[in-house]
Amino acid sequence: MTIIIKKNIIFEEEIKKSRFICHLKRVENEEEARAFITSIKKEHHKANHNCSAYVLGDKAQIQRMSDDGEPSGTAGVPMLEILKKKRVVNICAVVTRYFGGVKLGAGGLIRAYAGAVNHAIEEVGLVELVEQSQLILTLDYGLFDSLNRWLTNQDSVLADSQFSDKVKAELYVDTDKIAEFANQLREQFNNQIAVEKGQKQFVEVEYKERD
Repeated sequence: MTIIIKKNIIFEEEIKKSRFICHLKRVENEEEARAFITSIKKEHHKANHNCSAYVLGDKAQIQRMSDDGEPSGTAGVPMLEILKKKRVVNICAVVTRYFGGVKLGAGGLIRAYAGAVNHAIEEVGLVELVEQSQLILTLDYGLFDSLNRWLTNQDSVLADSQFSDKVKAELYVDTDKIAEFANQLREQFNNQIAVEKGQKQFVEVEYKERD
């Protein structure tokens, strides 16, 4: 299961007069993550801190963080822990802090940096990358309407249809469900629809956190 943010986001909140600006960005590799961190530091070069954390790989193989001058363990680590708790990957988080004159203490900093990342993720939402496989169907004209009705009951729709001497239709099904789906299709139409597997693709579907 690969979970990513829906889109890039900037989320800001104020805590005891300090501004915390969380930037979340989708990234594919460390080069992209480091370039993003550098760009934020350049944009907010007058800020007191630009702390960062990123997680890469479908199994979170690469994890990095930086406190960027905050007391050790009070910024980068709690930011990274939120990313891990949410199980989100291929993401870079940078939290920019403009100090407002009131010290937060170690506990306050941990809550502030973790909270900024957590609130930004809640604001933007998460999606899950799901692998789907293409099914290419060949059928007679007379079965086409029945096929569409059956697919509606399966919460599926045709991606494309072509009409010649036969109808050739395409749809995508979650790869882990494709064998069962194809068997049900053959049974429903008494093997009158030819089924052929095609290419695969990844699609983004809304992710709902599980306990």
